[in-house]
Amino acid sequence: MLGTPLPTVEVNPRSAPVATVIWLHGLGADGHDFEPLIPLLQLPDHLPVRFVFPHAPEIPITAFGGQRARAWFDFDPASGKGLPGLEKSVLKIQDLIQQEIDNGIPAGRILLAGFSQGGVAALQTALYYPRPLAGILALSTFMTDGEKLGTAAAAVNRAIPILMCHGQQDAMLPMSLGTASRDALQHAGYAIEWREYPIGHEVCPEEIHDISRWLQAVLGGPGTPNTREL
Repeated sequence: MLGTPLPTVEVNPRSAPVATVIWLHGLGADGHDFEPLIPLLQLPDHLPVRFVFPHAPEIPITAFGGQRARAWFDFDPASGKGLPGLEKSVLKIQDLIQQEIDNGIPAGRILLAGFSQGGVAALQTALYYPRPLAGILALSTFMTDGEKLGTAAAAVNRAIPILMCHGQQDAMLPMSLGTASRDALQHAGYAIEWREYPIGHEVCPEEIHDISRWLQAVLGGPGTPNTREL
């Protein structure tokens, strides 16, 4: 474990969970950002899912003139030199995965989701995680280090289900970043489900519907063909 664990917002189903979704917020938001989405997903009672929404640490953001904000990594559009802090966040997210495993949820029933910066962290964590995970939900985001996928990505997650969604009018992270990441993943052999919407850097009702459908297909239920091996 890497120091103090991330604080989290946790939403548990009425019955014992059969899966966990760890959902990472975007720059400047916090773990409460996507909490209101849960009832809108309308997941069926026979698929009790636990949601964990961590708060990213507050760090100085170069692009904001050093102002502190909750973020999974620092960034400076002018430099183009990596994403400082991302690997530290990956280790913290790995700790959250391990906590769920320790609480009885198999790795193959843990899904990582993320919006914007959170999507970058979700992809970076899951693609290189040494045990098979349930899936990756990458919203309005992009992938870093795509050239490493062929040699460094974890073989056990080569078949991981991935849903990528992006707004066609996204001015914060242009859709071209998303499509380039999609293409890199597909070139590396990953099966990507891609969805785009006539929106900006946000989510919309149609997207929420697609996310719900995908979560139900991927998580299924205990003992179903959608359950990935431990």
